[in-house]
Amino acid sequence: MHRLRGVLLPGEQTVELFVDADGLIAGEPLPGAETLVDSGFLVPGLVDAHCHVGLGPAGGAVDLGTAEEHATTDRDAGALLLRDCGSPTDTRPLQGRVDLPEIIRAARHLARPKRYIPGLALELDDPTLLPEAVAEQAAAGDGWVKLVGDWIDRGVGDLAPLWSDDVLVAAIDAAHAAGARVTAHVFGTEALPGLIRAGIDCIEHGTGLTDDLIAEMADRGTALVPTLINVDTFPDIAGKATRYPTYAGHMRELHAGARDVVRRAVEAGVAVYAGTDAGGVIAHGRIADEVAALHAAGHPDALGAASWAAREWLGRPGLVPGAPADLVVYPADPRTDPEVLHRPTLIMLRGRVVPARG
Repeated sequence: MHRLRGVLLPGEQTVELFVDADGLIAGEPLPGAETLVDSGFLVPGLVDAHCHVGLGPAGGAVDLGTAEEHATTDRDAGALLLRDCGSPTDTRPLQGRVDLPEIIRAARHLARPKRYIPGLALELDDPTLLPEAVAEQAAAGDGWVKLVGDWIDRGVGDLAPLWSDDVLVAAIDAAHAAGARVTAHVFGTEALPGLIRAGIDCIEHGTGLTDDLIAEMADRGTALVPTLINVDTFPDIAGKATRYPTYAGHMRELHAGARDVVRRAVEAGVAVYAGTDAGGVIAHGRIADEVAALHAAGHPDALGAASWAAREWLGRPGLVPGAPADLVVYPADPRTDPEVLHRPTLIMLRGRVVPARG
């Protein structure tokens, strides 16, 4: 049994939290509990709302041991809940492990042939099969399905949508009928109206969002996970796209406006959450960097976007009686100084202290 004393965020009051022998937050003091910390800021375990456990730097699947390393790296950075937005590796054997973060899986990406990273997505030759494929991935995942909304079309030399509006309506309806939510990778603008009006639940990246589309997302309750540290790779992508100058210029333009998109989205009332897009080119364990990027972009609750607000969005509890004791303790208030997220005093996962790595 453990006792922790500190300021429980997002509040301002100093509290005592007690953790029982089952690793749950106790509803009352526990006599004899060991004091772990007596000051600091207590934060519900961080959330990486867009990552890829089991995705290698070349875009393909890795072995389960490497996927475990991904999850462990995220855990050691304080990310104790991961929304995996598509992976070619079946990470179900990692779920339920008491030493690893909870992983909410979206199973496999759904794309068209030659319209996404090779080896990553399930590719549909016939786009009208998308509703059926969505239903299959809804059954294979944990309540989320991931679509590739746009990607470079080499025939036109720029980003272009993958799916027609009528197919999207049928596909998203199929997911909702199965009790799953749908999200989509989208860089540009052209694919966004059809996805949003079809009732999609979330947009990933969203760098092409206009004010009108942001307003529609706010009205519909569509979330945004902007993955700003991944968007920072756009200039490198553009630099390698010498055969497609229009696409290269477009990617540079999207990068230049990404922070402003986040600012306008939160001001309009869109729920914006923190996701790193770890896996592939982005290393795991960088949730602190994404919170700092959101904070710099003008998100008024960048820490909540990676903690209590994200947990509520994903249907997971905060630090309330009966909930798993998933928390991180910091020496200073990370709401005003996101840099402190790199220096946790203590990480606790399901009531067990995570040993500090040297």
